[in-house]
Amino acid sequence: MTQFSRRHFIKAALAASGGIAVSTPLQAMTRPQLPSEVAFAHGVASGDPLQDAVILWTRATPAAGIQPSGPTRVTWELASDPEFNKIVRRGGVETDLARDYTVKVDVLGLQPNTAYYYRFIGASEQSPVGRTKTLPQEGVEQVKLAIFSCANYPAGYFNAYQLAADRGDWDAVLHLGDYIYEYGAGGYATARAAEIGRALPEDNSGELYTLTDYRKRYALYHTDAGLQALHAAAPFIAVWDDHEISNDTWKAGAQNHSEEEGDFFARRAAAVQAYYEWLPIRPPMGERNPQIYRSFRFGDLLDLHMLDTRVIGRDQQLDFQDYMDSDGNFDGRAFRAAVQDPARTLLGKPQLQWLQEALAASSGRWQLLGQQVLMGKMLLPAEMMTSFYRGGSPDLTAELIGLKAASLQGKPISDSQRARLAQVVPYNLDAWDGYAVEREALYEQVKGLGKNLVVVAGDTHNAWYSHLKDIKGEMVGVEFATPSVTSPGMETYLKMDEKAARELAAGMPVLVDDLQYCNLHQRGYMALTLRRDGVEAEWNFVDNIDSPEFVAVDSHRIVYRAL
Repeated sequence: MTQFSRRHFIKAALAASGGIAVSTPLQAMTRPQLPSEVAFAHGVASGDPLQDAVILWTRATPAAGIQPSGPTRVTWELASDPEFNKIVRRGGVETDLARDYTVKVDVLGLQPNTAYYYRFIGASEQSPVGRTKTLPQEGVEQVKLAIFSCANYPAGYFNAYQLAADRGDWDAVLHLGDYIYEYGAGGYATARAAEIGRALPEDNSGELYTLTDYRKRYALYHTDAGLQALHAAAPFIAVWDDHEISNDTWKAGAQNHSEEEGDFFARRAAAVQAYYEWLPIRPPMGERNPQIYRSFRFGDLLDLHMLDTRVIGRDQQLDFQDYMDSDGNFDGRAFRAAVQDPARTLLGKPQLQWLQEALAASSGRWQLLGQQVLMGKMLLPAEMMTSFYRGGSPDLTAELIGLKAASLQGKPISDSQRARLAQVVPYNLDAWDGYAVEREALYEQVKGLGKNLVVVAGDTHNAWYSHLKDIKGEMVGVEFATPSVTSPGMETYLKMDEKAARELAAGMPVLVDDLQYCNLHQRGYMALTLRRDGVEAEWNFVDNIDSPEFVAVDSHRIVYRAL
């Protein structure tokens, strides 16, 4: 018997699910074929950890000057120590141009709640070393998650990723979407790209439509040092938002897609394929299926349910403009009828049923929904919203905040002023506020099951903390939303300087009943620590995204106790 067999090394085989190599433990194997001459320019990653398994990822491109005559081969190793003195798995895996030279290995038969180290080896080159961790089985007292959303390459450097990687004690990283952006040069958030050294390359400077387009954009993003560092530091549990396909995607189209740009479903298929190739994810229904929702169990402490609020079930978003006449008057009655339509869905019936069944069957102390858009009610005075559509009025906003503060303090205000405050509409119809009936059905089930609910969200580019209350005003859970990595926030949309943004952030929880905290102008990430008695959220911000040289500035911490 060979040395490889005695150590139970196995050779990975391509899985029928479409390109993920699978390792099984304690099987004899022959020595793998010699690896190819490759380069590992895009780092390493791991993801979708289970109690006994984890996905390992890299990209192994043919070395410069090499013209491969067949598949490219690399060896992978998994060890219990960073020096690789105690190797517990080793195998060989092939990739080729049909997978954009990406490599994914599903390593099985691992120990729960255990840190492992991994690397990939070519004929002459070796990848960076990554650290991963399996999920705990039992006896869990604490889970620490780093949560991210909205990283736009031309907008700046991914310093928030680097900040979290430097901390390095995560059980997992949750990425809630907008991992890439589909816009071309001159599009959204690209104004300073050339100045700061983040211009899109010439061969990928247009908007993304084809598989080649999307693949090149992922390759570009994976050159960022912060992204590589975070992927190497902890396993990712990821889900897409809209920009992995196109802005404001819904089940049959997108705001940023027109008929002149081709078939939407062909574009979506290309985007989904590239996403599955470039992310360390184990697709629930295979790598050609857009179903991405799935659950993870962290012992008896936490059940994590990752949702898709974008691609497979969402009805098209409502638009405020459709309920305003040419003079800017708002038709509140017609709008309320539309937003309260019981047929409107964000998740789609199959996903909603799956979630309801998963919640009913769960046993974790906490139920965590990882999803894209704000679930908390963000209702603003209709007068304020119509003002936004006319360009905004800081004086009006300050006036309404003052009126609401006076009302809360029991100071007298007139009936007409009270009416102005009472006429509220959702600020963001792309969020759960645009699908209120389905949200209420979910709340009712959570209450009936007596679950401790925590929701995390991204998408808005700002930090938020809201109480989740049902139509009766009863507490159902809490929501914590992460700021963006680089994408501009409300300070940019409303053309505010830092002072004005801080003042508005202080006033928003006064104006919005369920909102407890927000930050409207800084980039960063959110740390979430779950313990048996409560959940701690900490928002961490960086001083700039214009350079890879940065420091951590400002943080905000909130502790929510279990019901």
